[in-house]
Amino acid sequence: MLKLQGFAASNYFNMVHLALLEKGVEFEVVTAYPDGSPEFLSHSPRGKVPFLQTEHGYINETGAILDYLEESQGGRPLLPAEPFARAQVRALMREIELYIELPARLCYGEAFFGAAVPEAIRAKAEVELRAGLATLKRHAKFAPYVAGGSFSLADIYFFYSVGLAAKVAQKLFQFDPLEDLPPARALLQLLGDNPHVQQLAAERERKMPEFIAYVQSKR
Repeated sequence: MLKLQGFAASNYFNMVHLALLEKGVEFEVVTAYPDGSPEFLSHSPRGKVPFLQTEHGYINETGAILDYLEESQGGRPLLPAEPFARAQVRALMREIELYIELPARLCYGEAFFGAAVPEAIRAKAEVELRAGLATLKRHAKFAPYVAGGSFSLADIYFFYSVGLAAKVAQKLFQFDPLEDLPPARALLQLLGDNPHVQQLAAERERKMPEFIAYVQSKR
């Protein structure tokens, strides 16, 4: 059986978790926090979550895991069958990750945990985040989903990246990135009403004290 390892406070963990639920494949969740141990690093060489245990061994990196699930598992497809449409979804996934999620992540410490971020990093993050949001506005269809009329992996990246990025922008940069993009706001609401998304949100809330205790143990 597939075993998804990581923790519920991680947006990347939740991306894979949601994909597994949406596909309807059998899997098990194993809570795992990065500890830098040789065993952990043998499963995830960069020491990050999530990683997936399969019958052949471990797979790390969210994008690689999602590709593996699409290529090896049955259930609901989360990528289009037609090659051009599939490439468009993958491009949107990369744009969301590289140009929205990662710039916002530079400021997660200050936005969510009260840790000061150097001004130069904040300034760089804001410039890149604004550019990333402009990229999304140009490329996404929002009809109603990111890539068109069907739910896809791009929507999973969108939900677990853009929502957090919007909070960073509002808290640190005093702008609402969705103010002039009502279809994106509507999509966040639509995805938030998904029963599996709500299940993961409840799990994240339930596990948050454990995650906070882990963070505090590392200080």
